[in-house]
Amino acid sequence: MSRLHSESHLVSRIGWLRAAVLGANDGIVSTASLIMGVASASAGTSEILVAGVAGLVAGAMSMAAGEYVSVSSQSDTEAADLARERRELATQPEAELDELTEIYVGRGLTHDLARQVAVQLTAHNVLDTHARDELGIVEHLSARPVEAALTSAVTFAVGAALPLLMVVLSPASILVYAVAIASLIFLAILGAVGARAGGANVIKATARVTFWGALAMSLTAGIGALVGTVV
Repeated sequence: MSRLHSESHLVSRIGWLRAAVLGANDGIVSTASLIMGVASASAGTSEILVAGVAGLVAGAMSMAAGEYVSVSSQSDTEAADLARERRELATQPEAELDELTEIYVGRGLTHDLARQVAVQLTAHNVLDTHARDELGIVEHLSARPVEAALTSAVTFAVGAALPLLMVVLSPASILVYAVAIASLIFLAILGAVGARAGGANVIKATARVTFWGALAMSLTAGIGALVGTVV
């Protein structure tokens, strides 16, 4: 008796995973950079904490709004393409069948077999077939504005809270160093977790996230120290 081969493909996670990693990474880097910049300008702990909290709230709202607008634009484009495809299927069914046949021929099928495949698939669900094979719109990659916005906002806030926690726990004399080291550790963990969830190379992803985070924080700290000296 044959058994069905069950597979779980990681590409189905790409929508929420991208937003989650982007939000958490941005939360850590931007808030840690803000804290280090303000701290390097010789501000007190209370001022640093206020700046960090303000950065957390503003950043989370900005991420949510940016993701919603961006993904909504993608969703609108997909909807417009599907609407046009419906009209063409209603008015030019043979031309659309020919187009689908040529797509399958381009993928390596003979013309006769491609025609049979096109006929059978369109008989099952004509719009889904054209959406997938002509437009490249598939269910697990389709735009979800609300999901992307909420995921980005929540993960940004969580990421931003980590450097803020170090401000509360660290002595003022080592605050900049504590925030920098802890944030790099947080970024490394985030890179590893994101790579693991997406099935990517853990070492490569961790190194990439940590490097760019360190660069951003060092530049911001340097600018903060320079401004603090001038002012």
